[in-house]
Amino acid sequence: MRQKQPLSILILCTLLFVLSACDATTGRAPWETGSKEQTTATQPPQAAGTQATSLESVPPGLDQQISAPKEVTKVAILLPLTGKHSAMGQAMLQAAQLALFDLNESDFELMPRDTGGTAQGAAQAATSAINDGARLILGPLFADAVRSAKSVAAQRNVNVIAFSTDWTLGGGNTFLMGFMPFSQVERISSFAASQNIRNVGLIAPRDQYGEIASSSFDQAAQKNGITISQRFRFNPAERNLTPLLKDFTQFEQREMDPTAPLPWQAVFIPVGGQQADAIAGSLSYYGATHNKVKKLGTGLWDDPRVANLPHMQGAWFAAPSPKSRQTFERKYSSTYGAAPPRLASLAYDAAALAIVLNRMGMTSKGQPAYDTASILNPNGFAGVDGIFRFGRNGIVQRGLAVLEIRQRRVIEVDPAPRTFQNLGY
Repeated sequence: MRQKQPLSILILCTLLFVLSACDATTGRAPWETGSKEQTTATQPPQAAGTQATSLESVPPGLDQQISAPKEVTKVAILLPLTGKHSAMGQAMLQAAQLALFDLNESDFELMPRDTGGTAQGAAQAATSAINDGARLILGPLFADAVRSAKSVAAQRNVNVIAFSTDWTLGGGNTFLMGFMPFSQVERISSFAASQNIRNVGLIAPRDQYGEIASSSFDQAAQKNGITISQRFRFNPAERNLTPLLKDFTQFEQREMDPTAPLPWQAVFIPVGGQQADAIAGSLSYYGATHNKVKKLGTGLWDDPRVANLPHMQGAWFAAPSPKSRQTFERKYSSTYGAAPPRLASLAYDAAALAIVLNRMGMTSKGQPAYDTASILNPNGFAGVDGIFRFGRNGIVQRGLAVLEIRQRRVIEVDPAPRTFQNLGY
């Protein structure tokens, strides 16, 4: 039997990362191309007044063992620093720089490379970064860019921790940190069952996300004793779903018999933004109001704009706990004078993970723990978006909270787990 490794933690708590023992093994890694600018831990990220942090709760004697490695570990981060997505790329780079400054790693160099938001740019960035000594690659952001970069990196035996949500890209040398629907669907299904919801309707678009979310919900519902009593699949291009939902709500039957109940206690709706609000409004029009039917969703609703939508009140969805990232968001805003975009926390956690694996590997093996076995630590890691780990398919699994939209605010109704042990989903 494989011996369990203790949990490796890189959790930000009052801007201190806590690291427990981890059996880190040897490591290889990264790449990146484009601009040649480099960021080191001794270079604070533009802001005044920030203070570097130190490790706490290290295993006995580890603090004495940590000494400056003979050479600097280089890690690349590939982002769209120019082009139409440059604002997002720059914000994510700033978040990664913030992690470096917070963890105060003097023998670690982050190498930004500009993909320009294109597949060709990503391939060039990966080649440049690896040629310049990158041991691990963080990013890119978009699916086409990841596809190109992972191919280049694989030829050089370098691992990639990317930010894409295209789950088809995971596996081999590529690990995906993006917010995936799988854990979200499992979590919301498990919570709904715990609230004695047994009959659920499903409304989903006929697109890639709708297919995978529906399939995942089927599996999770069966596991949790939930029956999917009705399904409604629609063309994503359809503008007005209200008349199409009439049969789904069994409106005419209930009109003939006012005592007839709705056919389900809740409806799972894996769509985002205004479309989710429109569907919820259509359900209300046919009598499935928020006080009668619970709306269930995914992290697509993890957006402050969704909380303000009139028909989304009372909805439940699974996502990382907002409480976990509050300190990061405050620090980012204080440092850069603007609130971070939602994806910025991915870059922070990825950079922090790279630093922690470097420290552990240098301590135990004399080289960064960027090998596949170390990245696949089954006990996982804990960052500003909560606990996470990678499956052998390269897809991230997260410990998630259940959130409710209430009076145009997002309220945590069930906290995220702290470890993956005895995880109920």
